[in-house]
Amino acid sequence: MKQKIQGKYVYRGMCQAILTVVSTFIFYIHWSNFIYIHYELGHLSRISNVWIALLVYAIVFVFVGRWLKAFRIGVERKTNILASQFLTAFTVEVLEVFISVAIAGRYRLFGTFCKMYFLMFFLHMAVLILLVIPMIDFYRKLFPPLRVLEINGKRNNDIYYKMSQIYYKYQIDKVMRYDSDDEELKSEIEKFDAVLIGDMPSKEKNRVLKLCFDMDKRVYFVPKISDIIVKSTEELNLFDTPMFLARNIGINWWQQIIKRFFDIVLSLFALILLSPIMIVTAIAIKLEDGGPVFYKQERCTIGCKKFMILKFRSMIVDAEKDGKPHPAGENDDRITKVGHIIRACRVDELPQLVNILKGEMSIIGPRPERVEHVEKYTKEIPEFTFRSKVKGGLSGMAQVYGKYNTTALDKLKLDLLYITNYSLLLDLQIIFETVKILTQKESTEGFSEERVKEMHDGVKSE
Repeated sequence: MKQKIQGKYVYRGMCQAILTVVSTFIFYIHWSNFIYIHYELGHLSRISNVWIALLVYAIVFVFVGRWLKAFRIGVERKTNILASQFLTAFTVEVLEVFISVAIAGRYRLFGTFCKMYFLMFFLHMAVLILLVIPMIDFYRKLFPPLRVLEINGKRNNDIYYKMSQIYYKYQIDKVMRYDSDDEELKSEIEKFDAVLIGDMPSKEKNRVLKLCFDMDKRVYFVPKISDIIVKSTEELNLFDTPMFLARNIGINWWQQIIKRFFDIVLSLFALILLSPIMIVTAIAIKLEDGGPVFYKQERCTIGCKKFMILKFRSMIVDAEKDGKPHPAGENDDRITKVGHIIRACRVDELPQLVNILKGEMSIIGPRPERVEHVEKYTKEIPEFTFRSKVKGGLSGMAQVYGKYNTTALDKLKLDLLYITNYSLLLDLQIIFETVKILTQKESTEGFSEERVKEMHDGVKSE
C-alpha cells in the first residue's frame, strides 16, 4: 500500500514538472520573440537575464498552480483540474505583465506585454488541455481505486453514496459494524487499502482510529463540530504536557478592517464591470412577465442581525403566497425561463453587491440564511448560530465545496472551517474556487421533493 501511495506522489510530481517545463518553454518562445522585436533592449538578451526571466516564470507558475490545486492529477475531477489550470494560466500571465515590465525597466511597454501575454494565454491553455486530460486518464489506469472498508454505527448516512460516486478513486467493498472486537476489526482492516468511519460514538471512533494508526491504514471520516474547532488550535509547549489553544475569536479587528476595505473596492469594481450583464438581465426579466425585476428577502447576518437581501427575481410573482418559505426543488415549475438561465449562471445573486457596499454582507462568508430557516436549524442544531460570528457572504466555503441542497449540518461544518481558519489568503482562494464551480451543474441542484416538504412544514409563517 505504501508503495502504491508513493507511486501516486511520484506520478503527480512528474506531471507537475512536465506542465511547468512546457509552460516555461511557451513563455520562452514569446519572451525570445519580444527580445528580437525590441532589439534596443539589449540587456534582456544576456544569458543570465534570460535564465532569470525563465526561473521567475517557473517559480510563479509552480507557486500559483499549487495554491489553486492545478497539479492534483487524479485527485480532483477533470473539470476541476481544467478550471484550476485556466485560473493558474490566467493569474500567472497577469502577474508576468508586471514582472516583465519590472525586468525590462520600461513602463511604456505595459500595453505591449498585455497583448503578448493575452495571446500567450490561449496557446498556453490549448497545450495544457492536451496534456492534462491524458495525464488524468493514464493516472486512473495506472492507479485503480482504493479498496475501502466502511465501519458503521447504528445510524445510516449518505457517505457511502457520496464516495461511491467518485468511482475512479474509491471502491467500498465491504460494510461492517463497529461493535466487533479488536482482533476481528484488525483482520478485516488488513484486507483493505483504507477505512471509512461512519456515524458512531466518539469512544468507538477513537478506538478505530488508533487501530488504523497502528496498522498504517489511511482513514476517512466526517468530523464532528468539536473536531473542526480543535483543528484550528495552536500548539503550546509551555511545560511537559502537550496543550492546544483554541482562541475562538473568529476574525480579529484588523482583519475586519482589511476585509471591509476589499469588500468596498471589489464590489464597486464588480458593479461597474458587470453592469452590462445586470442591465440585460433586468430587461429580460421585465419583458418575460412584466413583474418586478428585483426580489427582496429577509436574511440573517453577523450577530443574527436581520437585513433584506437583494436578488434578481428568478421565480414567478408571489411564489410564496402562503407566507411560508418554499425552497426551489428539482424541476420547480415556479422558476421562469429567464430564471433557469440566471440561476444556472449565478447571475441572480449579483444585486447582492449592493448589500456588500452597504456593509450588510461580505464578498466571502457563510451564506445568509432565511430567518425562518435559522430558527428551524437552531432548534435542531444549537451550534448553527456559530455561523453568525462573521458577516454573511456572497460566496463561501459551503458554496464552493457544497451544493445548493447540502444539508444544514454539512453547511455549518464547512462554514466553521472557514471561520476557524480565516485569512485574507483564504478569502482570495475561495474567490478563485467560486469561479471554478460555475462549471459544475450539480452545485446548483435543487432540493429533493422530500427535502422541500420538510423545510416547508418545519417553519412557521411570518
